[in-house]
Amino acid sequence: MESDALIALHWYDVVGLGGTLSILLAFVLLQTRRLSGTGLVYQLLNLFGAAGILVSLFGTFNLSVFLLELAWVIVSLYGIVRSLRERGRGAG
Repeated sequence: MESDALIALHWYDVVGLGGTLSILLAFVLLQTRRLSGTGLVYQLLNLFGAAGILVSLFGTFNLSVFLLELAWVIVSLYGIVRSLRERGRGAG
């Protein structure tokens, strides 16, 4: 009976949990003013987090979560490109 209490996690579940932790970490760091919402690190944490959650959908697909995380990836990529362009302008 003891094994019934254990949760069996697949590789995609672990990746999804990592993604969730990444997004939560980004949010906590933003709220505690340790990261800027327009900074590269914040955007990368969100990108990797959303991608991890998308991977977790290999286990059980959910259209709502898929669309939310896909949008999260797109917005994060936009933020990364913007941050890199701003860095490039500042260096010159």
